Amino acid sequence: MEDDSVGHVEILKRRSFGETRRRDAWWGQPVAVFLGLSAFIVYSTWAAFQGVEYTFGPYLSPFYAPELFGDSPHSWFGPKPGLWPSWMPFSPALLILWAPGGFRFTCYYYRGAYYKAFAADPLACTVGEGRKSYRGEGSFPFILQNLHRYFLYIALVFIALLAFDVWKAMWFTDPATGQAAFGIGVGTLVLLTNVILLGTYTLSCHSLRHLLGGRRDEASKAAAAFVAYRCVSCINRRHMLWAWMSLCSVGFSDLYVRLCAKGIWVDWRIL
Repeated sequence: MEDDSVGHVEILKRRSFGETRRRDAWWGQPVAVFLGLSAFIVYSTWAAFQGVEYTFGPYLSPFYAPELFGDSPHSWFGPKPGLWPSWMPFSPALLILWAPGGFRFTCYYYRGAYYKAFAADPLACTVGEGRKSYRGEGSFPFILQNLHRYFLYIALVFIALLAFDVWKAMWFTDPATGQAAFGIGVGTLVLLTNVILLGTYTLSCHSLRHLLGGRRDEASKAAAAFVAYRCVSCINRRHMLWAWMSLCSVGFSDLYVRLCAKGIWVDWRIL
């Protein structure tokens, strides 16, 4: 209820879906997020099911890293398992993408982003929404969002593995001798940039900040932990920026490797 200067009491009515008195382009951000995330979902799904042209020389697409089973030299355990059902499509990416995908899907920022853009819940501040009640994230399936902390542990391992892939991307096979020689190509820098952005996005995670803060949601008394807490808090202020930049970098890294493997792009050697 709202009380004006003359004592009149006005009963506020619930706004219908999309109703608002706002005159700004409040719909711009949800539309942009919808288009951006939709484009990434479509491309990454297509790329994950290809199962080919995901390596080029020492480069391995981050969509396929680590390659547990596959036909490339990057495979850890050899080709596709013989027990794999013949009717089921196989791609090395399908074995590992659940981990980084789960980390992003349960991310605090992305929750707010896709809740607004895809579920229209809520569309924007002071804009009417379709849902009549609010249950929070205490029931299925939203309660699964609480797995974010555990996906964080896995994501940190993936960052280390991707960093190792960058190191391997610095060793090129000499056609004359067949020996590996140190070098840097444009692809090396592309994969390095991707790891830096993914690492910054992961390390700016709210869950990591809370873990460093301790069980009582306060900074640890240990000096090293307090410094780490302050550093994470600093980069956490730009968590949305790192989220989008890393999303673009991981998609572009796969595209770069794929187009080089197709012979469409030339990977220029710098060293």
